[in-house]
Amino acid sequence: MEELERLEARKIEDRLRELVPKDSLIFTIPGIGRTLGCIILARVGDVKRFPKPESFVVYCGLDPVVERSGKAVVSRGISKRGNKYLRSLFYFLAVRNYSRNPTLLKFYETHKDRLKGRKLYVALARKLARVVWSVWYNNRPYEPK
Repeated sequence: MEELERLEARKIEDRLRELVPKDSLIFTIPGIGRTLGCIILARVGDVKRFPKPESFVVYCGLDPVVERSGKAVVSRGISKRGNKYLRSLFYFLAVRNYSRNPTLLKFYETHKDRLKGRKLYVALARKLARVVWSVWYNNRPYEPK
């Protein structure tokens, strides 16, 4: 049974690779390989429908929930309103590959004292989503700052 599932997964991956152009600039981002990049491209479709990176982050379900009452402003984590597959994928990429990406590594180093555990990785996932939007929307290869 497991061998059949692996065979089906391999067919799906091969089909994704056929449909997605090899020269897509999303693959210039360190840590995003062919399979995961194809999943992002397939799930999002046309990135031009997101005029700002914040709207892309909301679509990915990585936007913070902010509660306001008078002068008090409280952040309660992420909203989880967006695409659960993209949220999981960006979180996975942030946890596994932040050290490969200079932008994420710098963000990690500057925020590791303030944020702990999952909150830090959610912030990294949000940052990675913004980087993906920027590369894809502006049609420019990834360039670390």
